[in-house]
Amino acid sequence: MTRSIQWNAVAYLMIAALLASLFFSFNLLTNEGSNRSADMAYGFPQWHGTASAAPASRIAAPVAPDQPKSLFQPATVIPKASATVHIQTAAALKKPTAPAAAPSIRTYRVTSYYLNVRALPSADADIVREVKQDTRLDVVGATAAGWLALKGGGYVNGRYTAPIDPAQAAATAVPEPVPALASAPAEAAKSAPAPAQAKAKSEVTVQSAAPLSASSGDPVKPSSKVMSDSGLTKAHIARLLKGTKLANQGLEDAILAVERDYGINAFFTIAVMKLESGNGKSKLAKTKNNLFGLNAVTGNAHAMAFSFATKGDSVKKFGKLINDNYVERGYTTIEKVARKYCPANGKWAGHVRTIMRGDFGKLT
Repeated sequence: MTRSIQWNAVAYLMIAALLASLFFSFNLLTNEGSNRSADMAYGFPQWHGTASAAPASRIAAPVAPDQPKSLFQPATVIPKASATVHIQTAAALKKPTAPAAAPSIRTYRVTSYYLNVRALPSADADIVREVKQDTRLDVVGATAAGWLALKGGGYVNGRYTAPIDPAQAAATAVPEPVPALASAPAEAAKSAPAPAQAKAKSEVTVQSAAPLSASSGDPVKPSSKVMSDSGLTKAHIARLLKGTKLANQGLEDAILAVERDYGINAFFTIAVMKLESGNGKSKLAKTKNNLFGLNAVTGNAHAMAFSFATKGDSVKKFGKLINDNYVERGYTTIEKVARKYCPANGKWAGHVRTIMRGDFGKLT
């Protein structure tokens, strides 16, 4: 009897264990079915494999306190702050950016009779064109060496220019210089007889602070002949040099001595001096008292150029050089002298003649 009771107890325990196992299995299958139904309802794919293959957010997704708890949580929850950041970034990209500030432009005036515009900021660079005295230049920048960058391209040596007040520049502005000066309409108008005489008379009126002495002769209209009489006096020459860096340098006696000793026209000497020294502003004029670029060989101009104790000595050397190496060898006109004196610049003779005519006009 006792053995029968023991077997019955064991049977009851086995049946209970079996029922518990069946209940646990049924509950597990029911939960899995509910999860799959929820995934399919929201259009999310099913994850297969082990639990580690699913994203962490899928395994333990946080539930906001103000939302009802659910067995399903989205695979990815985007914080509100992140959405705000993206919206602000998009708005910033759409915001128009301010255009770059245009370079400031200053206006300068050419102070030398003729000034070369070069392709690069160097005295050895190619000459693009030439600009005449008093031409207005629009400058957009400057180098450490003093070269001015022009609007539209090209560089000029700032030593031969002077800045102009913006208001004055607007009132007196003239068109930017054209590459071929000889063919420019404005220059053709200036060369007409009547306007040229009117301009000369007005300049004499403005520069009449130093009247000529009563014993002075009348200036003689210059020609292309290098050996000719100018009729100039010290007072005449002082007037022609006034307002330049050549004034008050004691050059009057030296210029007249060259005409007296060699017969070289004083108008010619003055014109070459003004042209080659930029009215006394060139580096050679300042550092070596060389007003004529004497022996300034291309490529090493400053080192090879002659140096003089005074600017007057430079004038005397020029007279002797023209007499010995030019006039006595048949170079008796400005055009002939130009072919040897400055062969690289085909406009040199024309520039010298223009300066001579202008100086004569100031005295008549």
